[in-house]
Amino acid sequence: MAGATASAYARPKAASSSTLGLLIVTAMLGLAGALGFAVAVGEFAAFFVAMAVVAGIAVFFDFRIGAVLLILILPLGATFFLPHSVLGVPSLNPFNIVIAATLVACVMGGKFKGMTPRPLVWLYVVPILVAGLLGMRHAYDIYPLFFENLTLHFTEPLGYFREMAIRPLFTVLGALLIGAAIMHSQKPERFLIPLMVSVWIMALLQFGLIAASGVRLGFLAGVGARAFYNQIGLHANELGRLYAVAYALMLFVWWETKNHGLKAALIATMGVATLAMVLTFSRGAFLGFFIVNAMFLVWKFNAKTLALALLAVAVVALIAPEYLWNRITFGFDVDANRVSADRIDGIWLPLLPELWKSPLWGNGLGSIMWSLPMVTESMLAVTHPHSAYLEAVLDMGWIGLVLMLAYYGHLWRRFRSLGSNAYLTPEMRGFFQGATAALVFFFVTGWVGSSFRPEPEFCFLWVAIGMMYGTFARKPAS
Repeated sequence: MAGATASAYARPKAASSSTLGLLIVTAMLGLAGALGFAVAVGEFAAFFVAMAVVAGIAVFFDFRIGAVLLILILPLGATFFLPHSVLGVPSLNPFNIVIAATLVACVMGGKFKGMTPRPLVWLYVVPILVAGLLGMRHAYDIYPLFFENLTLHFTEPLGYFREMAIRPLFTVLGALLIGAAIMHSQKPERFLIPLMVSVWIMALLQFGLIAASGVRLGFLAGVGARAFYNQIGLHANELGRLYAVAYALMLFVWWETKNHGLKAALIATMGVATLAMVLTFSRGAFLGFFIVNAMFLVWKFNAKTLALALLAVAVVALIAPEYLWNRITFGFDVDANRVSADRIDGIWLPLLPELWKSPLWGNGLGSIMWSLPMVTESMLAVTHPHSAYLEAVLDMGWIGLVLMLAYYGHLWRRFRSLGSNAYLTPEMRGFFQGATAALVFFFVTGWVGSSFRPEPEFCFLWVAIGMMYGTFARKPAS
């Protein structure tokens, strides 16, 4: 009976009080020393690392603590809120410390078995690594402007491979560790709580920036404000898609759950996520938001959902300011290039000849940075082609694109299977239904942005992917 009622985060066997006390004392001494060091050298970032070290120690009591922390900090990892390096050491940052401690605790406890699915390895990870190896020889051919304005955090081939191929895959590793925690948890739906907390943290960080800057909301809707959120570390489009995915995951859980307290928390969090998304004025996020709600209406169609949809449309029509509509319809009165924010003439058309340089396996990750139109300054100076599909063909060739699409097709089938699985709790079924909707949103908006590779804006989708693998490893899906 005790085992049946144990917390999802509790360790099966508690450590002895003497060991616990020793570890607590060690952690406190380590934190005190680290804080003293931070004051001495003027590196406040060291404080965050010290906190991460303490968290890393806690992870060894139960690796699932690390999984909870990863859900909390995955979105923050791309922001300037958490240091990306301390004392010039690129890999010394809170995210890497937590993920390393969680991985060690998980492997030492034998909890990671079954969490290296073949489709993920062969259809996704291996193609990225191969494309990274192909691109290493071009590290010195990159357009110099990207080094001069500190856009890139490397200057040589090994640094290129680390930043372009290895670092993004840490998101995948984090997702698998979350999956391992799901596999060994009695109530996996409790992991929805840190996901909601993570949304609140990001939204409050965004609201705080807006308040501190003193800008008008109408200004944020303008073309000249698209880089406003770069102060956080994320572009407005990235931030908007982050919230849209979180909204999708929570919307279907809200519908399925019978827990009134959870329903209230989900409504509040969805409201905050929606407001934060609107304040990014990202048209890609708006499109994704529309897709998710349309799928919800189709899948859950009845009088109640129809009434809710009509009410929502009426409220939006009444309260939406003019500058929001101007942002949504930007360029409609000019031409397609204007609607695309100069993607067509400034990026896509100049890059088309590059597709045939190495059509089968591509030119290497980030190949736009050394492409002919880039180095001859005949296109916009951007590090991304603003299309996941175009990027995949440029960097990984048609073979890479096919492999990527095959992997995401695998995810679609798995999400759909769990979304209708009667053996799961209503909350988990709803969660995977939301993940399915988020995946459709990912496919559609990928034509005009984002990437098929791991990106911060879709970190919540990767949380869902990890939870999916953990659920399948936990028990049969049928």
